[in-house]
Amino acid sequence: MFGFIKNAFTSRRDHADCSGCSLCLLVCPVWRQSRDISLTPHGRAKAMQHGDAVDAASVESCTLCMACEPVCPEKIDQVGMILDLRRLQAPTSARDELQAHMTGLASRPVASRPAASTTLLPDSALRAHPDTLARVTILLGDKNISVADDDGSDISQALEVGADIPAQCLEQFLTPLRLHKKIIVADGLLLRHLKLWLPKARIASLGEALSGHAEVRRSLRTTDLYVIEPRAYHSDYQRLVKHYDRLRVNHGCAFNLDLQRIAIPATARNLSQRLGLAAHDDEAHARWVLHGRSITRIVVESLEDRAAFEKVSDIPVVHLAELADGISDV
Repeated sequence: MFGFIKNAFTSRRDHADCSGCSLCLLVCPVWRQSRDISLTPHGRAKAMQHGDAVDAASVESCTLCMACEPVCPEKIDQVGMILDLRRLQAPTSARDELQAHMTGLASRPVASRPAASTTLLPDSALRAHPDTLARVTILLGDKNISVADDDGSDISQALEVGADIPAQCLEQFLTPLRLHKKIIVADGLLLRHLKLWLPKARIASLGEALSGHAEVRRSLRTTDLYVIEPRAYHSDYQRLVKHYDRLRVNHGCAFNLDLQRIAIPATARNLSQRLGLAAHDDEAHARWVLHGRSITRIVVESLEDRAAFEKVSDIPVVHLAELADGISDV
């Protein structure tokens, strides 16, 4: 199954093409915190160029924020390299458990033809907040949008930890999606792969879909800090950088972007932190994003980011869907 994924990236380049320019270090949250070059895309590429094994700590340290890919002048498939290396690592209990779970999912029946033209794939954080999820669906079209029963969270986690995805399980997930005219995705890693698996489908990130809503845009202020979810943004950077540039010009709000217009993560968790095996340091990342800013409100695309900012600041934090005043609380 993963041969299909790798073939989809054949137009991208690999570690052999790394010139050592170190531009990836400028945007890497792991480098900013550790200053350990072995834990960075640069360090991994150079180790592989010299025929050395990449240390497991380096493979697990990557947060998959995807910021390194847009800045790489050689267009190296940095994320694909990490996912390949994780699949080659020795199996862990977490990966074995997920592998068994995925195998069990392969026996599920394929969903029937959907009634709505658009489907939403929420992430776990959005599902955990049903009021916000309800507001999102109303904003995105109410009767014309359905919330997918299978939001692909198992597929995304399998990709992240390096577990094998049975071909039948993947096909059962993709089959109902092919019947929708548009797919809106909250999980940036899943969005990246859906664009490869379903190249003819209209696929958008949740942040892009909500920020395109007229009422949401009208509610943005010049004193807002708008926090873009990095994974979705970087997975479609060439197009989305223009989308957010228009928001900045038309509404004057600030963004969590550096001088290269790369999104600075407000939450950046390595593999152990995502699996709950190590404490996360979300607060440190959130403080970094807020440093030196004069703002009156924080607007987030991701509910995970909202939780991080609320811990480190008294500035009001709202989700994009909460900007539409015309929608009554549900």
